[in-house]
Amino acid sequence: MPDSTFDPTRRRLLGAAAATFLLSVSKLGFAGSSQVVAIRIWPASSYTRITLEASDAIKFRQFTISNPDRLVIDLEGVQLNSVLKDISSQIADADPYIKTARAGQFSPDTVRLVLELKTDVKPQAFTLNPVAEYKHRLVIDLYPSSGAQDDPLMALLDDYNKGKLTEPPPQVKPKKNDSNRPIVVMLDPGHGGEDPGAIGMNGTREKDIVLRIGKQLKRMIDAERNMKAFMTREEDIFIPLGVRVAKARKLNADLFISIHADAAPNRSARGSSVFALSEKGASSAFAKTMAQSENSSDLIGGVKIASKDKFLAHTLLDLTQTATINDSLKLGKIMLGKVGSLNKLHSAQVEQAGFAVLKAPDIPSILVETAFISNPEEEQRLLDSDFQQQMAGSILSGVKTYFTQGAALAARA
Repeated sequence: MPDSTFDPTRRRLLGAAAATFLLSVSKLGFAGSSQVVAIRIWPASSYTRITLEASDAIKFRQFTISNPDRLVIDLEGVQLNSVLKDISSQIADADPYIKTARAGQFSPDTVRLVLELKTDVKPQAFTLNPVAEYKHRLVIDLYPSSGAQDDPLMALLDDYNKGKLTEPPPQVKPKKNDSNRPIVVMLDPGHGGEDPGAIGMNGTREKDIVLRIGKQLKRMIDAERNMKAFMTREEDIFIPLGVRVAKARKLNADLFISIHADAAPNRSARGSSVFALSEKGASSAFAKTMAQSENSSDLIGGVKIASKDKFLAHTLLDLTQTATINDSLKLGKIMLGKVGSLNKLHSAQVEQAGFAVLKAPDIPSILVETAFISNPEEEQRLLDSDFQQQMAGSILSGVKTYFTQGAALAARA
């Protein structure tokens, strides 16, 4: 009986099976491989963030090369695909840190990304588990390696990632006991970068709308003789909640105003709202839901920190917190009246809940939900430049009335 190993029919069948298997592998990738489904790059003056989103967790290693300066990231268990090949098209000419980018299959199971840099950087890479609509993510942040400590925000980001928040040098701190000094207002356009915030039916992103309102409001405040505004972000960039609070404290702000445009499952929901911090519990189910939504920003935006922010964790124990919340409620009540003259109010009272971004222990802080971006009519209003300007004007009017009615400036050194 002939050896079946050399049977022509058997060999043809084995060959066909092998070809089918190889075709399947070429379509699906190697067994256990992670498929990169999206790459997003967020260039900004403070830092540039690169996000790779994948079907499974990405194992990686990184190193730098000089002459010219390059950052190399090896993605293990990954196959080169059209998404990775297209990375070069996402590099903006105005990116302050990245000159070019390319990807190639370095070995059978490793893709190598090479970022040619415009300047020396301090890279920081970390992974994020799936959250909201995002799958597994690898985040690479590029910070300037020289002069970072000269920029208060960069110092904050560096301290935040090290788990510490230190006081700024005296020369960058406004003197609070100077009666002739301007009123300092910290404006916080919510979300940014990887975190789009709420999205309207027509694709309008909350992060874009509130940034426009914030910039308009900053111009208005700076035009006042005795006022000065700062912003937690002036670009489409993600800033962690703790850093937003810490920046306000480092600049010794008199007020902190976070600007948002909320969403609700019921698209008929409409109106503006004002929120303050609560020491106990939420004032309503609505307030609790809003706080949970806004507090998820760090998870969505992506923060390299193993535990809860230590700075925010202890602030409620500060003895000044109760007085600060009372001042926040006074500001919030005035703000409701001003915003309510422009838009219908969703709630006639200042709502309270555990908003992480409102936890500065010594700065009256409120969160203004300008309108429901999930409501088709209000989405269109939010897109209107006149409405944005009027909303900014209403908030400014609220700030001015708050101080006109006798609110004292902080007297911190």
